[in-house]
Amino acid sequence: MTRLANRYAVWRACAAPPATGFVSQPEPRSIGLVARGRQLLAGNFLLAGHLVEAPGTSIWDVPTGATAFHEAAQGFLWLDDLAAVADARARSVAQGWVLDWIARYGRGRGPGWTPDLTGRRLIRWINHAIFLMNGRSTEDNHAFFRALTVQVVFLSRRWQAAAPGLPRFEALTGLIYAGLALTGLDALTASAVTALAGECDREIDAEGGLPTRNPEELLEVFTLLNWAAQALGEVGQPLPPPIRQAIERIAPTLRALRHADGGLARFHGGGRGGEGRLDQALAASGVKALPGPGSAMGFLRLAAGRTTLIVDAAAPPGGRAGASAHASTLAFEMTSGRRPVIVSCGNGAPFGADWHRAGRATASHSTLAVEGYSSSRLDRGAVGMLADRADVTLLRPARTAEGQVLQLAQDGWRRTHGLIHGRLLVLSTDGRHIGGQDELRAESQADRARLETALGRSAAGKLRLALRFHLHPDVDAEIDMGGAAVSLALKSGEIWVFRHDRPRGLALEPSVYLEKGRISPRASRQIVVSAELDDFGCRIGWTLAKAQDTPLAIRDLERDDPPLLF
Repeated sequence: MTRLANRYAVWRACAAPPATGFVSQPEPRSIGLVARGRQLLAGNFLLAGHLVEAPGTSIWDVPTGATAFHEAAQGFLWLDDLAAVADARARSVAQGWVLDWIARYGRGRGPGWTPDLTGRRLIRWINHAIFLMNGRSTEDNHAFFRALTVQVVFLSRRWQAAAPGLPRFEALTGLIYAGLALTGLDALTASAVTALAGECDREIDAEGGLPTRNPEELLEVFTLLNWAAQALGEVGQPLPPPIRQAIERIAPTLRALRHADGGLARFHGGGRGGEGRLDQALAASGVKALPGPGSAMGFLRLAAGRTTLIVDAAAPPGGRAGASAHASTLAFEMTSGRRPVIVSCGNGAPFGADWHRAGRATASHSTLAVEGYSSSRLDRGAVGMLADRADVTLLRPARTAEGQVLQLAQDGWRRTHGLIHGRLLVLSTDGRHIGGQDELRAESQADRARLETALGRSAAGKLRLALRFHLHPDVDAEIDMGGAAVSLALKSGEIWVFRHDRPRGLALEPSVYLEKGRISPRASRQIVVSAELDDFGCRIGWTLAKAQDTPLAIRDLERDDPPLLF
């Protein structure tokens, strides 16, 4: 029914008189990667986690049945990458694919006629309009403006069909951005500006966060709001206060969610963000406010010296916002200077359903877990939603003479095992030492009864526990000191040493780093401290200390190359 309504709206939009030009010359605001653009020119298509090698093929003829691939193609994010190459061949290919899209899909066919994809596509067409129109015939340019007009009119009638959250922000921003850029279409944007202000009030909370608690998604929304604000400013229209206030609330939250290396914390389906995207968005916003004390979108940040820790200190999102939520309560990530050290495995969705499910589990995060049980578990009745979501029962940040101290507790295993997970983190004032303590305990008589029942179900009468620290793939780790410690060597030359207080149970095991833009998960390793619980509690103490700094003669300026297909 929705698809028919969309096609009907396109059919009606085709009758609208086309715009004849731009109000002013468009400037590209979205930035792609030259490496990805060159791979596209070579016929290597990597979209939505699917790689297809088809040299000499139009992007609309790529032989794959993956629906996600074709939907990603219809969003035109790949146009940023071809524009980044910016040579004659890249321009010719981009122009050919756009004109091909107009001929095939411009009258409502294909999977691209949804409000969010249309908004995303419009933004890229406007951003790179000069690149796309350069050297084309009058007839081609007329077809381009007609296609733009049809999409703007379609969005003016169908943006309400976009799901709340990022899809609706994309639809409304695309309508505002393109409608104000094209001659004679500005009247269609007035209701969209009002609607965008309403979405800001509904979706952006007082802390500047989203219901999904996805840091990368927050960056996407922030970027879209900046673009809408810039489009309104360029034509002299006032910016509604709810949009300006949302931008002002989000900026310090994103700063709190940024590691020392400039990347975002990777929680609840989000990645680190494209290189330079966060800095660009913060600069464009003009908001200089720093993070305040307390949590930011449910995360707490500890920072000292060159070290940052970002801790998931709230329950996973529920309802529609929890479709990609992770069971990561009390997990943390740690970065030293420009080098990620302790990470989460990340979002496995680009690599298929099995990886998506695995990436959401507690075992894919750097925290303590009861083996075989996540702290929040998938709901059998609601596809993709988490049930029995862990709730944070203690949250106590403090500053002492020794450094920053954070005490937390969550009850994710209370219903299944009667256990509360408590975590203590201490970051020294110079950032060179992290102390931690993780504990599982049964507090009340009812909890102890549940635990005894759980122990009775175990053949050995014990529960297996694992404290995990997932390492970034660039960290070189090896067991040291006769099995009592793990040495971590960073590319910067720094060396960190991990120790724990258990008599045994330390191991280095395989792990994965799930990263968008790659064709497969990257191999990595994890520190695992294994233990058994056969009483009413178990406690593991550990430390992570810097043993060697970056040599003075070396400046750690090297950055990883963008992910390539080979």
